[in-house]
Amino acid sequence: MEGIAINNAEEKEIVWLIKMEDAQNLDKFLVTETGCEKPDFLNPAESRTVASFEKHLHLQKKQLIHNNILQITTLINHKDKPKRSDKTLQAIQRVGQAVNLAVERFVTVGEAIANENRELKEEMSIACTEAKRAGETIAQLTDVANLDHPESDGRITIFTDKTGVVKAARLLLSSVTKVLVLADRVVIKQIIASRNKVLATMEQLEKVSSFQEFVQIFSQFGNEMVEFAHLTGDRQNDLKDEKKKARMAAARAVLEKCTMMLLTASKTCLRHPDCESARLNKEGVFHRMRLALEQVIEIITDSRPSGENEMVPICIYASIKVFKNKVEGLRENLYVISQENLSAMLDLILEHTEDFTDSAYTSHEHRERILEQSKQAKMELEQLVSVWMQAQSQKTKDITEDLEIAILKTCQCMNELKRELHHAATSLAADLLRYHADHMVLKALKITGMEGNLEAVAEYTCKLSEQKEQLVETCRLLRHVSGTEPLEITCIHAEDTFQVTGPQIISAAETLTLHPSSKIAKENLDVFCEAWESQLSDMSMLLREINDVFEGRRGEKRAYLSLPRPGKHNANLKALKPVKLDSEEQAKLGKLGLELHFLTSDVDSETEKWEDQENEIVRYGQSISSMAHTMYLFTRGEGLLKTTQDLFHQAEVFATESIKLASVLTAFSNQLEDDHKPLLLLEIDKLIPVCQQLQITAKNTVQGKSATFTKVDTCIRKTKGVMTILSQVLPLSCKLLRKCGTGNGWLRSPRPWRQNRLQRNTNDDSMEGKTDAFGIKSLEHHVTNLTFLESK
Repeated sequence: MEGIAINNAEEKEIVWLIKMEDAQNLDKFLVTETGCEKPDFLNPAESRTVASFEKHLHLQKKQLIHNNILQITTLINHKDKPKRSDKTLQAIQRVGQAVNLAVERFVTVGEAIANENRELKEEMSIACTEAKRAGETIAQLTDVANLDHPESDGRITIFTDKTGVVKAARLLLSSVTKVLVLADRVVIKQIIASRNKVLATMEQLEKVSSFQEFVQIFSQFGNEMVEFAHLTGDRQNDLKDEKKKARMAAARAVLEKCTMMLLTASKTCLRHPDCESARLNKEGVFHRMRLALEQVIEIITDSRPSGENEMVPICIYASIKVFKNKVEGLRENLYVISQENLSAMLDLILEHTEDFTDSAYTSHEHRERILEQSKQAKMELEQLVSVWMQAQSQKTKDITEDLEIAILKTCQCMNELKRELHHAATSLAADLLRYHADHMVLKALKITGMEGNLEAVAEYTCKLSEQKEQLVETCRLLRHVSGTEPLEITCIHAEDTFQVTGPQIISAAETLTLHPSSKIAKENLDVFCEAWESQLSDMSMLLREINDVFEGRRGEKRAYLSLPRPGKHNANLKALKPVKLDSEEQAKLGKLGLELHFLTSDVDSETEKWEDQENEIVRYGQSISSMAHTMYLFTRGEGLLKTTQDLFHQAEVFATESIKLASVLTAFSNQLEDDHKPLLLLEIDKLIPVCQQLQITAKNTVQGKSATFTKVDTCIRKTKGVMTILSQVLPLSCKLLRKCGTGNGWLRSPRPWRQNRLQRNTNDDSMEGKTDAFGIKSLEHHVTNLTFLESK
């Protein structure tokens, strides 16, 4: 409300000039908010339903109110006696009409929601009436007919009664906020109702005794899960709290995987009703799904059924951060914290480092270094306290040199402790993932289960239990060093998944061993093994994210995007209407996107094998792989690329970077002996044409839904082709580099890539004088990427 507060005595002069396009902004943004064109609002027979409007009403409420404020502030904060040219009067009227028209459309949707939700009808109707009245008042005060000669006939206008505009603006903002809050309540109610339907159907599924009845009820259950998936997916995107968003993603991940598990586990139990292991397997799936459904409701209602507060495990990284802030706060205030409290904080941190030192999986070297750093931290704190107490006794206002040194040494010691903990956890995780990459235990369980070999199955179930304990312990250690709350939640989710899936695989294997000829029992074991393998793959990505946060590479992964900014890129981009893929199109691209995802993982694995991470080939490989990963997320309707236009621009940048890599590889080949060149040159010759084809495809202008989808499909396929070649080029180049003993100096950038990228971004910003319109957040990409199995 600060933007419309008026102080007549000290009112600032603001230049009164409104561009024609600015005057129409409010008319445009409400259409954007509701996601449809004007006829859809006014014609109830259109395919869009009021339910689809409800989710959009609360999507961008801050932006909606902000845009209202901008428009209305422009009306109010003008000169007392401006030159009232025709252009000025028309501009004033356009703003007033834009506000009124936008409010009318907004109110139409609000009234439609009220008609479908009787319990909110009275409140919603009042809020809509107030909003409509405020919009009409603003339109009347800015009417050109009244503004032409306002003083002569005594009419009230914006020039004679600014207070009236202020009152109308405040009424508008408060009423719009009421509508949004009420619409939000409707959405929450829909999700709860959808959850209740799913739970009721699950109860029926648990009690069925025949295949025919199961098939009928499961078909209904599938439709209800799709509806729940849509509602919770929209809600997840709306959440501003990254922690809640990560928790929602984790809950939806459980529901996604358990939907298929429920199908096979139930079929197995129906086929073998007297089998105890099959019954336990099925009960475990139902129990986990109920917990996930309950977690979704806790997130959207921001409450727990029992009323108790959620117990959040202590994270060492977060504790060290708070501790350092308190220590550094002594520079400003010697009494910011007591000596006892600061010592207690360090004791708590060191107590939790015992999770590392007491772990059977922590190496001896890491354990010794952690204990040494813990001891050093105690000594540094003792020295700090001594100097601190001395400074307090002297009652000096300025910080002493001894105290400053003690603060720096204490903080440095905590940084070293954090580094040791990080290395201990991540090295353990990397070793485990590498060791279990072949999934030998799972393969052995399948084989011995089909053979009906009880002794062998028992042996491999013990090995799987041991593997589970290792992975669970590793996830706990990774949580301590995750660095951000969303990643911390992802670690907890991974820990829970391994903890639950391990016993479920064992029960499924036991069932298959007892019924070795059962196809459904084999299918059931396959599903649970796939879930285990999928979680290992997710853990690999999680490890990479944690390393990125620790090493400060999170910003670099955003630099390549170069998404279109207003006024910078080709003007034709402005005319193109951004398009999003619907669920059917995403399903068609699902397999292709998954293949691209696997290729990015392969490329990332190859880049990690290079000893010199500053090598230009590695740097380009990492950048190209990151871009391909973001394009993969687009096929799932997630990530930073929101529209097809974003994807096409990204594909163009991807092709350009790949061509640059080809140039670097060519320069590298010139350093090789003739015997080693052919293989590398052959791969380079494959790479360049594919990149050029991708560039041409990305730049081509298409119209129509079918043509746009074909262009998207082609871009993803060409990107996959580049990544396939890259997965061959990287190991070959690494091998040749080692074999020929070629020095790396010629492949090193004249200055760090990070610095180059930073400089380039700085130059871009300085030319534009404005920030990225897409509002990219550094952590947006690290939220867990999950969708439901709607196409299955």
